[in-house]
Amino acid sequence: PDGMKPQFRQLDFLVPPWELRRNRGFETVTHANPDGQHQGGLVVVSEKSLDKSGNIYAAVIEGPHKGVFTVKRNGNFDIADGAFLPDGDLLLLERSFSMAGGVKMRLRRIFGESVEKGAVADGPVLMEADMGYQIDNMEGLDVWTRDDGALMVSLVSDDNHSMLQRNLYLEFVLHED
Repeated sequence: PDGMKPQFRQLDFLVPPWELRRNRGFETVTHANPDGQHQGGLVVVSEKSLDKSGNIYAAVIEGPHKGVFTVKRNGNFDIADGAFLPDGDLLLLERSFSMAGGVKMRLRRIFGESVEKGAVADGPVLMEADMGYQIDNMEGLDVWTRDDGALMVSLVSDDNHSMLQRNLYLEFVLHED
């Protein structure tokens, strides 16, 4: 139909399929900023497929700088989702669960310049929360700009048809200072 984007096509994941662990494969799929170093390329990050150094497999699978990179794994957190910020950094939503510690979540800002072939991408934790806060199994993230110019981060969880979990929607202003 008129107005449709280009046809669907097969994309090479670049990460060898045997490295994508069962139920720990790609969890994050996001486009880089069109004006940034990856020129709108597609970036994927696995939930918890680890390399020999214990880092999480990821790849830039479209764009001028295609290639596999990893994200430094810090603590017992798995990657749930991600989105690029206007400045080119990658914001990752990470989650953790254990019977002893319950559910935890955090937001980590991955420096955009470290998202490149062969690199180990890393960056600071911006926020971490446990069951002492109103969180749940946070699984979705989006970044958007409010009408007044504020940079917003939206997080969502689902209840997985469990009476122990909740559907939540959280919004935060991301301050650049």
